[in-house]
Amino acid sequence: MPRRSLFTSESVTEGHPDKLADRISDAVLDDIMATDPMGRVACETLVTTGVVLVAGEISTNTYVDVPSIVRREVNSVGYTRAKFGFDGDTCGVLTAIQEQSPDIALGVDTAYEAREPVGDGDAFDREGAGDQGMMFGYACRERPDIDTELMPIPIWLAHRMAERLAEVRKSGQIPYLRPDGKTQVSIVYEDGRPVAIDTILISAQHQSEVDIETLLKPDLYDHVVRTTVPEALWSDGIRFLVNPTGRFEIGGPQADTGLTGRKIIVDTYGGMCAHGGGAFSGKDPTKVDRSAAYMARYAAKNLVASGVVDRCEVRIAYAIGVAHPVSVSVDDRGTAKVDPQKLEIFVKDFFDFRPAAIIQNLDLRRPIYKATSSYGHFGRPDKDTFTWERMDRAEEIAAAARDL
Repeated sequence: MPRRSLFTSESVTEGHPDKLADRISDAVLDDIMATDPMGRVACETLVTTGVVLVAGEISTNTYVDVPSIVRREVNSVGYTRAKFGFDGDTCGVLTAIQEQSPDIALGVDTAYEAREPVGDGDAFDREGAGDQGMMFGYACRERPDIDTELMPIPIWLAHRMAERLAEVRKSGQIPYLRPDGKTQVSIVYEDGRPVAIDTILISAQHQSEVDIETLLKPDLYDHVVRTTVPEALWSDGIRFLVNPTGRFEIGGPQADTGLTGRKIIVDTYGGMCAHGGGAFSGKDPTKVDRSAAYMARYAAKNLVASGVVDRCEVRIAYAIGVAHPVSVSVDDRGTAKVDPQKLEIFVKDFFDFRPAAIIQNLDLRRPIYKATSSYGHFGRPDKDTFTWERMDRAEEIAAAARDL
Protein backbone atom coordinates (compact mmCIF):
# COMPACT_ATOMS: atom_id res chain seq x y z
CA MET A 1 0.00 0.00 0.00
CA PRO A 2 1.22 3.54 -0.69
CA ARG A 3 2.40 5.54 2.30
CA ARG A 4 -0.20 8.24 2.92
CA SER A 5 0.34 11.49 4.84
CA LEU A 6 -0.95 15.05 5.17
CA PHE A 7 1.06 18.26 4.90
CA THR A 8 -0.33 21.71 5.71
CA SER A 9 0.89 25.22 4.88
CA GLU A 10 -0.60 28.65 5.52
CA SER A 11 -0.49 32.09 3.95
CA VAL A 12 -1.81 35.51 4.96
CA THR A 13 -3.05 38.57 3.10
CA GLU A 14 -1.24 41.89 2.82
CA GLY A 15 -3.63 43.26 5.46
CA HIS A 16 -2.44 40.83 8.12
CA PRO A 17 -0.63 42.93 10.76
CA ASP A 18 2.68 41.07 10.39
CA LYS A 19 2.55 41.51 6.62
CA LEU A 20 1.65 45.18 6.99
CA ALA A 21 4.81 45.55 9.07
CA ASP A 22 6.84 43.71 6.42
CA ARG A 23 5.39 45.95 3.71
CA ILE A 24 6.32 49.15 5.54
CA SER A 25 9.87 47.94 6.22
CA ASP A 26 10.38 46.97 2.57
CA ALA A 27 8.82 50.23 1.36
CA VAL A 28 11.38 52.18 3.39
CA LEU A 29 14.11 49.99 1.87
CA ASP A 30 12.78 50.55 -1.66
CA ASP A 31 12.62 54.32 -1.27
CA ILE A 32 16.26 54.33 -0.16
CA MET A 33 17.37 51.90 -2.90
CA ALA A 34 15.71 54.11 -5.53
CA THR A 35 18.25 56.90 -5.01
CA ASP A 36 21.01 55.24 -2.97
CA PRO A 37 21.54 51.65 -4.14
CA MET A 38 24.51 51.31 -1.77
CA GLY A 39 22.46 52.22 1.30
CA ARG A 40 22.59 49.94 4.32
CA VAL A 41 19.17 49.23 5.73
CA ALA A 42 17.90 47.06 8.58
CA CYS A 43 14.40 48.42 9.12
CA GLU A 44 11.97 46.90 11.64
CA THR A 45 8.32 47.87 12.03
CA LEU A 46 5.75 47.30 14.77
CA VAL A 47 2.06 48.02 14.25
CA THR A 48 -0.64 48.01 16.90
CA THR A 49 -3.87 49.85 17.63
CA GLY A 50 -3.46 53.37 16.24
CA VAL A 51 0.36 53.32 16.21
CA VAL A 52 3.22 52.41 13.88
CA LEU A 53 6.79 52.26 15.22
CA VAL A 54 9.63 52.14 12.71
CA ALA A 55 13.06 51.35 14.16
CA GLY A 56 16.38 50.02 12.97
CA GLU A 57 19.79 50.86 11.60
CA ILE A 58 20.05 52.82 8.35
CA SER A 59 23.16 54.34 6.78
CA THR A 60 22.46 56.26 3.58
CA ASN A 61 23.36 59.45 1.70
CA THR A 62 19.72 60.08 0.80
CA TYR A 63 16.64 61.17 2.74
CA VAL A 64 13.28 59.45 2.90
CA ASP A 65 10.20 60.67 4.72
CA VAL A 66 9.41 57.65 6.89
CA PRO A 67 6.06 58.90 8.26
CA SER A 68 4.82 59.61 4.72
CA ILE A 69 5.90 56.14 3.60
CA VAL A 70 4.04 54.58 6.51
CA ARG A 71 0.80 56.44 5.77
CA ARG A 72 1.02 55.68 2.06
CA GLU A 73 1.44 51.95 2.63
CA VAL A 74 -1.20 51.63 5.34
CA ASN A 75 -3.73 53.33 3.07
CA SER A 76 -2.71 51.29 0.02
CA VAL A 77 -3.45 48.05 1.87
CA GLY A 78 -6.96 49.28 2.68
CA TYR A 79 -6.82 50.58 6.25
CA THR A 80 -8.40 53.90 5.36
CA ARG A 81 -11.17 54.31 7.90
CA ALA A 82 -11.23 54.34 11.68
CA LYS A 83 -14.10 51.83 11.64
CA PHE A 84 -11.65 49.30 10.13
CA GLY A 85 -9.68 49.60 13.37
CA PHE A 86 -6.74 51.36 11.73
CA ASP A 87 -6.41 54.45 9.57
CA GLY A 88 -3.33 55.48 7.61
CA ASP A 89 -4.19 59.17 7.79
CA THR A 90 -4.65 59.40 11.56
CA CYS A 91 -2.49 56.65 13.10
CA GLY A 92 0.50 57.75 15.14
CA VAL A 93 3.94 57.21 13.59
CA LEU A 94 7.04 56.91 15.76
CA THR A 95 10.61 56.48 14.48
CA ALA A 96 13.74 55.25 16.26
CA ILE A 97 16.45 54.97 13.61
CA GLN A 98 20.22 55.05 13.97
CA GLU A 99 23.17 54.33 11.69
CA GLN A 100 24.53 50.85 11.07
CA SER A 101 27.07 49.73 13.65
CA PRO A 102 30.60 50.57 12.47
CA ASP A 103 31.72 47.13 13.66
CA ILE A 104 29.28 45.47 11.25
CA ALA A 105 30.15 47.90 8.46
CA LEU A 106 33.85 47.06 8.87
CA GLY A 107 33.31 43.41 7.93
CA VAL A 108 30.93 44.19 5.07
CA ASP A 109 33.10 46.91 3.53
CA THR A 110 36.36 44.94 3.77
CA ALA A 111 35.97 41.19 3.91
CA TYR A 112 38.32 38.85 5.72
CA GLU A 113 39.59 37.64 2.33
CA ALA A 114 40.61 41.21 1.43
CA ARG A 115 42.50 41.62 4.71
CA GLU A 116 44.26 38.25 4.70
CA PRO A 117 46.11 36.43 1.89
CA VAL A 118 43.20 34.07 1.20
CA GLY A 119 40.37 33.84 -1.30
CA ASP A 120 40.24 34.28 -5.05
CA GLY A 121 41.64 37.79 -5.09
CA ASP A 122 38.87 39.20 -7.27
CA ALA A 123 36.37 41.99 -6.61
CA PHE A 124 33.83 39.62 -5.05
CA ASP A 125 36.29 38.91 -2.21
CA ARG A 126 36.13 42.51 -1.02
CA GLU A 127 32.66 42.43 0.53
CA GLY A 128 31.95 40.25 3.53
CA ALA A 129 28.70 38.76 4.77
CA GLY A 130 26.60 41.13 6.89
CA ASP A 131 25.97 38.47 9.52
CA GLN A 132 26.57 34.88 10.43
CA GLY A 133 23.85 32.26 10.04
CA MET A 134 22.32 29.54 7.89
CA MET A 135 20.19 30.02 4.77
CA PHE A 136 18.18 27.43 2.86
CA GLY A 137 16.73 27.25 -0.63
CA TYR A 138 14.29 24.67 -1.92
CA ALA A 139 12.64 23.58 -5.15
CA CYS A 140 10.65 20.53 -6.14
CA ARG A 141 8.78 19.00 -9.05
CA GLU A 142 5.68 17.58 -7.33
CA ARG A 143 3.09 17.49 -10.12
CA PRO A 144 4.23 18.07 -13.72
CA ASP A 145 0.58 18.67 -14.66
CA ILE A 146 0.32 21.70 -12.35
CA ASP A 147 2.57 24.75 -12.87
CA THR A 148 3.60 25.70 -9.35
CA GLU A 149 6.93 27.33 -10.34
CA LEU A 150 8.66 24.33 -8.71
CA MET A 151 7.18 25.13 -5.30
CA PRO A 152 5.52 22.74 -2.82
CA ILE A 153 1.80 22.64 -3.59
CA PRO A 154 0.52 23.41 -0.04
CA ILE A 155 2.25 26.80 0.24
CA TRP A 156 1.79 27.63 -3.46
CA LEU A 157 -1.97 27.09 -3.25
CA ALA A 158 -2.29 28.87 0.11
CA HIS A 159 -0.55 31.90 -1.44
CA ARG A 160 -2.80 31.92 -4.49
CA MET A 161 -5.90 31.86 -2.28
CA ALA A 162 -4.60 34.66 -0.05
CA GLU A 163 -3.78 36.70 -3.14
CA ARG A 164 -7.24 36.06 -4.55
CA LEU A 165 -8.82 37.03 -1.23
CA ALA A 166 -7.24 40.47 -1.56
CA GLU A 167 -8.25 40.73 -5.23
CA VAL A 168 -11.95 40.13 -4.64
CA ARG A 169 -11.92 42.64 -1.79
CA LYS A 170 -10.22 45.38 -3.78
CA SER A 171 -12.29 44.80 -6.91
CA GLY A 172 -15.54 44.95 -4.95
CA GLN A 173 -16.49 41.44 -6.01
CA ILE A 174 -16.94 40.63 -2.31
CA PRO A 175 -17.51 44.17 -1.03
CA TYR A 176 -17.91 43.39 2.66
CA LEU A 177 -14.41 41.96 3.12
CA ARG A 178 -11.76 43.87 5.06
CA PRO A 179 -7.97 43.72 4.71
CA ASP A 180 -6.99 41.04 7.23
CA GLY A 181 -7.15 37.39 6.21
CA LYS A 182 -5.47 33.97 6.36
CA THR A 183 -5.57 30.81 4.29
CA GLN A 184 -4.45 27.27 5.02
CA VAL A 185 -4.30 24.19 2.80
CA SER A 186 -3.82 20.52 3.80
CA ILE A 187 -2.64 18.25 0.98
CA VAL A 188 -2.77 14.45 0.84
CA TYR A 189 0.54 12.87 -0.18
CA GLU A 190 0.99 9.29 -1.32
CA ASP A 191 4.60 8.09 -1.46
CA GLY A 192 5.73 11.72 -1.55
CA ARG A 193 3.39 12.75 -4.37
CA PRO A 194 0.50 15.20 -3.77
CA VAL A 195 -2.72 13.51 -4.87
CA ALA A 196 -5.62 15.48 -3.34
CA ILE A 197 -6.71 18.35 -1.13
CA ASP A 198 -7.97 17.31 2.28
CA THR A 199 -8.90 20.64 3.93
CA ILE A 200 -9.06 24.31 2.97
CA LEU A 201 -9.36 26.93 5.71
CA ILE A 202 -10.03 30.61 5.06
CA SER A 203 -10.29 33.21 7.81
CA ALA A 204 -11.48 36.47 6.29
CA GLN A 205 -12.12 39.73 8.09
CA HIS A 206 -15.56 41.09 7.28
CA GLN A 207 -17.88 43.92 8.14
CA SER A 208 -20.42 43.43 10.90
CA GLU A 209 -23.65 41.48 10.49
CA VAL A 210 -22.35 39.25 7.68
CA ASP A 211 -23.69 35.73 8.00
CA ILE A 212 -20.91 33.17 7.67
CA GLU A 213 -22.93 30.21 6.38
CA THR A 214 -25.36 31.90 4.01
CA LEU A 215 -23.17 34.67 2.56
CA LEU A 216 -19.44 34.58 3.34
CA LYS A 217 -18.83 30.86 2.89
CA PRO A 218 -20.64 30.58 -0.48
CA ASP A 219 -18.93 33.73 -1.77
CA LEU A 220 -15.46 32.49 -0.79
CA TYR A 221 -16.19 29.10 -2.28
CA ASP A 222 -17.29 30.57 -5.63
CA HIS A 223 -14.85 33.47 -5.99
CA VAL A 224 -11.72 32.25 -4.15
CA VAL A 225 -11.63 28.46 -3.88
CA ARG A 226 -13.07 27.42 -7.24
CA THR A 227 -11.03 30.03 -9.13
CA THR A 228 -7.69 28.96 -7.65
CA VAL A 229 -7.79 25.20 -7.04
CA PRO A 230 -6.40 23.29 -10.06
CA GLU A 231 -8.86 20.82 -11.55
CA ALA A 232 -6.27 18.07 -11.13
CA LEU A 233 -6.61 18.44 -7.36
CA TRP A 234 -10.33 19.16 -7.18
CA SER A 235 -12.70 16.89 -5.28
CA ASP A 236 -16.21 17.40 -3.98
CA GLY A 237 -15.04 15.82 -0.75
CA ILE A 238 -12.73 18.70 0.21
CA ARG A 239 -13.39 19.92 3.75
CA PHE A 240 -13.95 23.69 3.63
CA LEU A 241 -13.75 25.77 6.80
CA VAL A 242 -14.53 29.50 7.00
CA ASN A 243 -13.98 31.64 10.11
CA PRO A 244 -14.30 28.69 12.50
CA THR A 245 -14.76 30.95 15.55
CA GLY A 246 -17.98 32.23 13.97
CA ARG A 247 -16.91 35.85 13.54
CA PHE A 248 -13.92 37.87 12.32
CA GLU A 249 -14.98 41.53 12.47
CA ILE A 250 -12.05 42.95 14.46
CA GLY A 251 -8.79 42.42 12.60
CA GLY A 252 -5.53 43.99 11.54
CA PRO A 253 -3.40 45.93 14.05
CA GLN A 254 -6.45 46.52 16.26
CA ALA A 255 -6.72 42.79 16.94
CA ASP A 256 -3.11 41.66 16.78
CA THR A 257 0.23 43.44 17.05
CA GLY A 258 2.25 43.05 13.86
CA LEU A 259 6.03 42.75 13.63
CA THR A 260 8.46 42.65 10.73
CA GLY A 261 9.84 39.18 10.11
CA ARG A 262 7.30 37.14 12.05
CA LYS A 263 6.04 35.20 9.02
CA ILE A 264 9.27 33.56 7.89
CA ILE A 265 7.64 30.22 7.05
CA VAL A 266 4.90 31.96 5.03
CA ASP A 267 7.66 33.88 3.25
CA THR A 268 9.56 30.73 2.26
CA TYR A 269 8.33 27.16 1.68
CA GLY A 270 5.49 26.65 4.14
CA GLY A 271 7.55 24.39 6.37
CA MET A 272 8.51 21.95 3.63
CA CYS A 273 12.24 22.54 4.20
CA ALA A 274 14.54 23.84 6.91
CA HIS A 275 14.81 27.53 7.84
CA GLY A 276 17.80 29.29 9.38
CA GLY A 277 15.60 31.72 11.33
CA GLY A 278 16.58 34.96 9.60
CA ALA A 279 13.80 37.19 8.27
CA PHE A 280 13.93 39.00 4.93
CA SER A 281 11.90 42.21 4.98
CA GLY A 282 13.54 45.56 5.63
CA LYS A 283 17.06 44.25 4.95
CA ASP A 284 19.31 45.43 2.14
CA PRO A 285 21.09 42.72 0.11
CA THR A 286 24.35 42.85 2.08
CA LYS A 287 22.35 40.97 4.72
CA VAL A 288 22.82 37.34 3.72
CA ASP A 289 19.65 36.41 5.62
CA ARG A 290 17.94 37.77 2.53
CA SER A 291 20.33 37.65 -0.42
CA ALA A 292 21.80 34.21 0.29
CA ALA A 293 18.33 32.73 0.78
CA TYR A 294 17.45 34.11 -2.65
CA MET A 295 20.62 32.61 -4.12
CA ALA A 296 19.94 29.25 -2.49
CA ARG A 297 16.48 29.22 -4.11
CA TYR A 298 18.02 30.18 -7.47
CA ALA A 299 20.47 27.28 -7.26
CA ALA A 300 17.85 24.78 -6.10
CA LYS A 301 15.34 25.83 -8.77
CA ASN A 302 17.85 25.56 -11.59
CA LEU A 303 18.98 22.15 -10.39
CA VAL A 304 15.40 20.86 -10.38
CA ALA A 305 14.58 22.53 -13.70
CA SER A 306 17.62 20.85 -15.25
CA GLY A 307 16.31 17.40 -14.37
CA VAL A 308 19.36 16.58 -12.22
CA VAL A 309 17.09 16.20 -9.14
CA ASP A 310 13.34 16.24 -8.47
CA ARG A 311 13.62 17.76 -4.98
CA CYS A 312 16.50 19.85 -3.76
CA GLU A 313 17.43 21.74 -0.59
CA VAL A 314 20.52 23.96 -0.87
CA ARG A 315 22.10 24.88 2.47
CA ILE A 316 24.54 27.74 2.99
CA ALA A 317 26.21 29.13 6.13
CA TYR A 318 28.26 32.30 6.62
CA ALA A 319 30.58 33.98 9.10
CA ILE A 320 30.16 37.72 9.54
CA GLY A 321 32.73 39.69 7.57
CA VAL A 322 33.80 36.70 5.46
CA ALA A 323 32.97 36.56 1.76
CA HIS A 324 33.09 32.82 1.13
CA PRO A 325 30.43 30.75 2.90
CA VAL A 326 31.75 28.46 5.61
CA SER A 327 29.66 25.62 4.20
CA VAL A 328 27.56 24.75 1.15
CA SER A 329 25.66 21.46 1.01
CA VAL A 330 22.85 19.90 -0.99
CA ASP A 331 20.12 17.49 0.10
CA ASP A 332 18.58 15.84 -2.95
CA ARG A 333 15.97 13.98 -0.81
CA GLY A 334 16.98 10.78 -2.57
CA THR A 335 15.98 12.07 -6.02
CA ALA A 336 19.38 12.76 -7.63
CA LYS A 337 19.88 11.44 -11.16
CA VAL A 338 23.66 11.85 -10.78
CA ASP A 339 26.19 10.81 -8.13
CA PRO A 340 25.03 12.63 -4.96
CA GLN A 341 28.64 12.78 -3.71
CA LYS A 342 29.56 14.91 -6.72
CA LEU A 343 26.48 17.13 -6.51
CA GLU A 344 27.86 19.54 -3.90
CA ILE A 345 31.08 20.11 -5.85
CA PHE A 346 28.96 20.59 -8.95
CA VAL A 347 26.82 23.22 -7.20
CA LYS A 348 29.85 25.14 -5.96
CA ASP A 349 31.29 25.17 -9.47
CA PHE A 350 28.08 26.54 -10.98
CA PHE A 351 27.03 29.11 -8.37
CA ASP A 352 29.02 31.83 -6.60
CA PHE A 353 27.65 32.28 -3.10
CA ARG A 354 29.81 35.24 -2.08
CA PRO A 355 27.57 38.20 -1.12
CA ALA A 356 28.94 40.62 -3.72
CA ALA A 357 28.57 38.01 -6.45
CA ILE A 358 25.00 37.27 -5.38
CA ILE A 359 24.10 40.97 -5.41
CA GLN A 360 25.53 41.42 -8.91
CA ASN A 361 24.23 38.20 -10.44
CA LEU A 362 20.67 38.64 -9.13
CA ASP A 363 20.68 42.45 -9.59
CA LEU A 364 19.61 43.12 -6.01
CA ARG A 365 20.50 46.80 -5.64
CA ARG A 366 17.10 47.92 -6.95
CA PRO A 367 13.81 49.02 -5.38
CA ILE A 368 12.13 45.62 -5.85
CA TYR A 369 11.45 44.60 -2.28
CA LYS A 370 7.95 45.82 -1.45
CA ALA A 371 6.65 43.38 -4.06
CA THR A 372 8.15 40.52 -2.04
CA SER A 373 6.47 41.45 1.23
CA SER A 374 3.23 39.53 0.60
CA TYR A 375 2.35 36.14 -0.91
CA GLY A 376 5.83 34.67 -0.61
CA HIS A 377 9.29 35.51 -1.85
CA PHE A 378 9.45 32.36 -3.98
CA GLY A 379 7.37 30.80 -6.72
CA ARG A 380 6.43 34.15 -8.22
CA PRO A 381 6.01 34.50 -12.01
CA ASP A 382 7.52 38.01 -12.38
CA LYS A 383 11.11 37.05 -13.08
CA ASP A 384 12.21 40.62 -13.83
CA THR A 385 11.57 41.51 -10.20
CA PHE A 386 12.11 38.08 -8.65
CA THR A 387 15.37 37.35 -10.47
CA TRP A 388 16.10 34.36 -8.24
CA GLU A 389 13.13 32.63 -9.89
CA ARG A 390 14.83 32.49 -13.29
CA MET A 391 15.80 29.09 -14.67
CA ASP A 392 18.47 30.43 -17.02
CA ARG A 393 21.16 27.97 -15.90
CA ALA A 394 19.03 24.82 -16.25
CA GLU A 395 20.11 23.79 -19.75
CA GLU A 396 23.76 24.45 -18.97
CA ILE A 397 23.50 22.34 -15.82
CA ALA A 398 21.77 19.52 -17.67
CA ALA A 399 24.53 19.45 -20.28
CA ALA A 400 27.32 19.48 -17.69
CA ALA A 401 25.60 16.83 -15.55
CA ARG A 402 25.98 14.28 -18.32
CA ASP A 403 29.70 14.17 -17.53
CA LEU A 404 29.24 13.52 -13.79
